[in-house]
Amino acid sequence: MPLEGISLLCFAASYGGAFALELLQLIRPRAIQRLIGLGFGAAGLLAHTLFLLVKQPPVASQFGSTLFLAWILAVFYFYGSIHHGKVAWGVFVLPLVLGLVGLASTFSRTPGEGETSWLVDLRSFEGERIWGLIHAGLLLLAAVGVCVGFLASVMYLFQAHRLKVKTLPGHGMRLLSLERLEAMNRRAIVLAFPLLTAGLLVGIVLMVQAANPVRTWTDPRILAAAALWLVFVILLYLRYGAHLRGRRVALLTIVAFALLLITLIVPHTLTG
Repeated sequence: MPLEGISLLCFAASYGGAFALELLQLIRPRAIQRLIGLGFGAAGLLAHTLFLLVKQPPVASQFGSTLFLAWILAVFYFYGSIHHGKVAWGVFVLPLVLGLVGLASTFSRTPGEGETSWLVDLRSFEGERIWGLIHAGLLLLAAVGVCVGFLASVMYLFQAHRLKVKTLPGHGMRLLSLERLEAMNRRAIVLAFPLLTAGLLVGIVLMVQAANPVRTWTDPRILAAAALWLVFVILLYLRYGAHLRGRRVALLTIVAFALLLITLIVPHTLTG
């Protein structure tokens, strides 16, 4: 198949096949089954990578940001599945990857005003374009941290429920311990907050310096990003100031993830 023929369906189908085998692995674990599932995941990741290289969607666009976020989480899935071979990693990560790919399919693939290919921005050597790419990249990496925190929180709540109902050891899906999941959530949030802050600051500077700003301070996507930042501040205060831990932190992290989805879904309001 020519590289131009790669579509969202190609890697979505591969990720879907990997997820189906992950579910089957819960019922009837087989070594060969796991290897085939990893093969499907690797095929999806390869097709996904080639799609981003060939189509070069703008990182700041709804379509591009969701696809790049899905790609990074697909790498996270593939690495985690190998590193945590006995843990039901893909059962939690792959649905998020598939959901983001599905979300991307609902967005326009035509770049909006002021949006250009990430490769064009990288090669331009123009200050404004490079800083715009840095702005989008910082927010993307912060979104990765939110997603990882969300996944750790969901796993934490699931594992806490299993312990509460006294599920017998060795029965049901295997997960990391509550301590490791809580540490994973904490690291993700601690890393995401400065990235989000830096991304917002770069965006503010770009807006102030623009002679004819395309977007205004009441832009829905900007307001959603600001709300996400405030939730992070509350989350960090409760975690380190009030020393809150466990279930409440996990639930607030899920709220932060919901705000992230709103930020990804809400379009920029363009002014004429």
